[in-house]
Amino acid sequence: MLKFLKDNKALYLHMLHVLAIFFVGALVASINTSPKEGYVPNYPSLKADQPWGERPLVAPFEFPVLKTEEQMKMERDSVERIIPPTCRMDENVMPRMINQLHDQYKELAATVPESYYLFLQQQLKKYYAFGIIDSKTLDELHLDRRLEVRMLGSGQTGTGWTNVPVARLYRLSEVYKLIIDEATRQGLKPELLRQLEITQYLQPNVSYAEAETKRMLAEALSSLATSTERYQQGRRIIDQGEVLTPYTLNVIRSLNEEYKARVGEKTSFLQLPLLGYFFFLFTALAIYLVLFYREFTEATKNVVLVVLSILTFIGLTKLQVAHVDWFSIEVIPYVMIILLLRTFFASHMALTTYVITILAVAYFTLDPLNFIFVQLLAGFSAIFTLQSLSNRGQLIRAAFSVYLVYILSSMLVEWLTKDTITTDYWMKLLYYGINLVFLMFTYVLAFLVERAFGYVSNVRLVELSDTAMPLLRELSEIAPGTFQHSYQVSILAQAAATRIGADTQLIRAGALYHDIGKMLHPEFFTENAPSNSPHRLLSAHESARVIIRHVTDGIILGQKSSLPPQIIDFIRTHHGRSTTRYFYNTYCNEHPGEEVDPEPFTYPGPNPQTKEQGILMLADSVEAASRSLTSYTEEGIRQLVQRLVDGIVAEGLLEDTPLTFRDIREIKEVFILKLMTMYHARIAYPDKR
Repeated sequence: MLKFLKDNKALYLHMLHVLAIFFVGALVASINTSPKEGYVPNYPSLKADQPWGERPLVAPFEFPVLKTEEQMKMERDSVERIIPPTCRMDENVMPRMINQLHDQYKELAATVPESYYLFLQQQLKKYYAFGIIDSKTLDELHLDRRLEVRMLGSGQTGTGWTNVPVARLYRLSEVYKLIIDEATRQGLKPELLRQLEITQYLQPNVSYAEAETKRMLAEALSSLATSTERYQQGRRIIDQGEVLTPYTLNVIRSLNEEYKARVGEKTSFLQLPLLGYFFFLFTALAIYLVLFYREFTEATKNVVLVVLSILTFIGLTKLQVAHVDWFSIEVIPYVMIILLLRTFFASHMALTTYVITILAVAYFTLDPLNFIFVQLLAGFSAIFTLQSLSNRGQLIRAAFSVYLVYILSSMLVEWLTKDTITTDYWMKLLYYGINLVFLMFTYVLAFLVERAFGYVSNVRLVELSDTAMPLLRELSEIAPGTFQHSYQVSILAQAAATRIGADTQLIRAGALYHDIGKMLHPEFFTENAPSNSPHRLLSAHESARVIIRHVTDGIILGQKSSLPPQIIDFIRTHHGRSTTRYFYNTYCNEHPGEEVDPEPFTYPGPNPQTKEQGILMLADSVEAASRSLTSYTEEGIRQLVQRLVDGIVAEGLLEDTPLTFRDIREIKEVFILKLMTMYHARIAYPDKR
């Protein structure tokens, strides 16, 4: 194999390019994976005192038995009552108020004795030391029946707190009243004391620290044990037929929670064994595509589409495994890969990609063999339904056939594994119904992919090839000769494409539209006006310009009619860089001895790039020239085909296409046989005597 690749360097480099893309896909698919055993999907429907109808359940790994919600709520409530709220004392308030009092007293010293000043100073220090708090916060503490708070000083964190009784905290109104009462008790005159304006030195220095309270409470709650014991791996949880108890239900719940935790746990960013598994699958697909669908893989966007399709369904499966309570795995429309890829590409390529996808996602499922069995049957059903895709309605029929196969195959699996159809199974019918709805949206998805990747589907080509399409109907009415010519070219081109393995549907559509530019000036083309041609009134240069213009006119018409780029490419390349030989030769004959510039007589091009475009150029030239034959003998047709095709090859117009000399030889034979069939002589019907 390696020797073969080295001997074919281009193929070797191309395979490395494709393998690199698939390796990136395998790398992404294997990131953040998880164990897959240990989940009981029907846990929410289980109830105490009912028998366990499944197989015996054994702990697949060691896990903790969690406390029930009631137990955890009681313990949390207890902690919340034990942990007091946190308050913060601003130690800068008291010195600021004392200094403010000192400055104010200088102005009142003449009228208020110093003893009043010293008394008020002492009282402020006393109550600020206890703590002054706003009434609203203190009322909330009383309503919550809090007896003490954790007090933090300025700049302190939760590690430097002290417990302070709530009774030691004072309101502003209480402090004012207590100061006046104390002054009266000591024989001071309240009216002189009020001259110091006591209220302006009273300000709360204690505030509720909500963030610290929540943090301390969270720390206390986090230290609570969430489990009561640990179940060892291999320990029996419940046997088949055994009655469920509240304890057993809690053990099963604990198993589910541990499973989900392990699924979401990033124990390693990348698991090398799984990377090897995915890389093996992706490499097999890459080699298959390169060897059997070389042209498909030469467009990087095609390879990217395949990889993205596989990664999308791997991602959906991993999401379902990580969040099994969100949706069931039966909802995921895996067959959408076949419906989508078959819309644009061959059946074998779509089926192979689907099989690789199923083998990849099966790793994450709880029952891989049954999963693969059901999905493969559904995939084969879809491929069988879409053997010849010619209209979008077939996608809907394929979706319904897949739904039917899902039901029958899953019912068979249920019967073989459990000897009966359990009541839980019937929910799968609903899940597969949702799957069916998603599959029917492939119609819309195909349209989006068609626009995003620049594809044109076989269904779209079939629709475009319908002669009832507005543009073709207009061509048949305005330029009937050109329409007949295009139709004959499509017959020749499609037959040749079938012989050499090119895209027959694409070339048929391209042939029907390649001359639509002639609609703007149909009278200048002989198939529409065999006599009284307006070219007799024009010079050779002017006639050549009119003839050449039908290419650019066709491109403009195609773009206005929203034709796919692949069809417009046929319009652009069907003459390539050839010359309008009739008018070029005419001008040369009229100007003997003059060195004639062929550029004014040359089509803008470019030359054909694909097999299909090359075949169309040959078919267009041969069909047009065949109309000039006076005798349609086999020898005459053969000479015509040989001369025209060899002339196009000699001019180098097909050098940019992948057509081989063998392909050219096959195309010639097809053209000869088809032209002989088209122009065979008919017997003369005798007149009735």
